[in-house]
Amino acid sequence: MWSWPRQIKDSITQKTTGLMRMQFWRKAVEDIYCDNPPHQPVAVALWRAVKRHNLSKMWFMKIIDEREKNLDDRAYRNIQELETYAENTQSALFYLTLEMLGVRDVHADHAASHIGKAQGIVTCLRATPYHCARRKVFLPMDICMLHGVSQEDFIRCKQEKHVRDVIYDIASQAHIHLEHVALDDYLYNIRKVDFNIFHPSLQKRNTLLPLYLYIRTWKKTY
Repeated sequence: MWSWPRQIKDSITQKTTGLMRMQFWRKAVEDIYCDNPPHQPVAVALWRAVKRHNLSKMWFMKIIDEREKNLDDRAYRNIQELETYAENTQSALFYLTLEMLGVRDVHADHAASHIGKAQGIVTCLRATPYHCARRKVFLPMDICMLHGVSQEDFIRCKQEKHVRDVIYDIASQAHIHLEHVALDDYLYNIRKVDFNIFHPSLQKRNTLLPLYLYIRTWKKTY
């Protein structure tokens, strides 16, 4: 259900058509929050989810807006632009997932933000061979330029070290986000107990574990 805006880009050949479909979903979300969903299966399912879980309209709109900007079919200018895209799409989905689970917690949101950014970066990497086969490269241009790698190098599937260095740098950024999730949670807890390493609260299970497991199950990654 949650992949509806992303599938638009995969199924259209003209930007105008994509913009029209995005406009449909933007209006559909507006109508959903007015208790008047369009007679379309996905829209009706979203309306039911919104009613049942009191989901925030803001996250749906962020996803649609970001997917619409992404219809330009151009490479990310830098890693920050890729992270912004991931935050407003992948992380936004995780925020909605937390709301569906009844979790309203700033620390869970912080974890969801980092996990979403990591997921977005990994998705970009995993899709690179598919896009290169169609003569398209979306990897951050700043990192490619740093290593003297052109889009044509990827399109030709070159495997020299400087090409692999680009992938290493991008993958490392995803890893940093995952480290933040694990480290920030522990550091926050240890500060709460005035850095008493032996405090019983530090021996408790990570309360975010259900979130991690749910996200991994949802993404079918283990």
